[in-house]
Amino acid sequence: MPQARLDLMPESAPTLRARLSVCGHELTPLAAGALYWEAEGTLLVADLHLEKGAAFAALGMLLPPYDTRTTLQRLSKVIGAVDPARVVALGDSFHRSHLADSVAEEDSALLTRLQQGREWYWICGNHDQHLPASIGGTICATLTIRGITLRHEPSENGSREIAGHLHPVARIARRGAVLRRRCFATDGHRLVMPAFGAYAGGLNVLDEAFDALFVKHRLEAWMMGRADVYPVLGSLLLPD
Repeated sequence: MPQARLDLMPESAPTLRARLSVCGHELTPLAAGALYWEAEGTLLVADLHLEKGAAFAALGMLLPPYDTRTTLQRLSKVIGAVDPARVVALGDSFHRSHLADSVAEEDSALLTRLQQGREWYWICGNHDQHLPASIGGTICATLTIRGITLRHEPSENGSREIAGHLHPVARIARRGAVLRRRCFATDGHRLVMPAFGAYAGGLNVLDEAFDALFVKHRLEAWMMGRADVYPVLGSLLLPD
């Protein structure tokens, strides 16, 4: 594992050094939590959970109402760095479907600018099953590119897919300290994306929710560092 500090959030522009393989296709995991499929000009993000702060406020749980702007600004930096021809959001892009129509004007304008000049797909998730057409782009249940199915929730018996939903994080011991970071989880046949949203939490990849998803001895967790992503063998991971 590279001798570099692992920090939670990136400060610099994403690098395109690390590459992982899913069903024979090379993809680049970015420290911001997005996945770039260069051969297809496609950027993948999962679980933006836009307007989560607003949803919590409606329940009387007050959080700083800046999560949507923070998430979209981070997404803007990634899009500016790789300039994808296509963006696919793998579900739970909005914390609730109806909140898609109540995004602040400035944030909505930014989202519109991000979509200009490229294909944009919104895959519906369990939090946003009924997205309005006003958000632009194409709304769909799943999308298949080069034999790989992009969906929100991992399928029970499937492979050859990239999904979100579970918000994977990995935990390791390193230099006398324990680090817990968002990660890309994969066994080479299926990949589960980290949550991209500013207010999204995480679930340890050793949790039983992941048990049926991966061939255990092939599991790798690509942990997000400050400006790069670092692969860690499943055998080195720690439970919470």
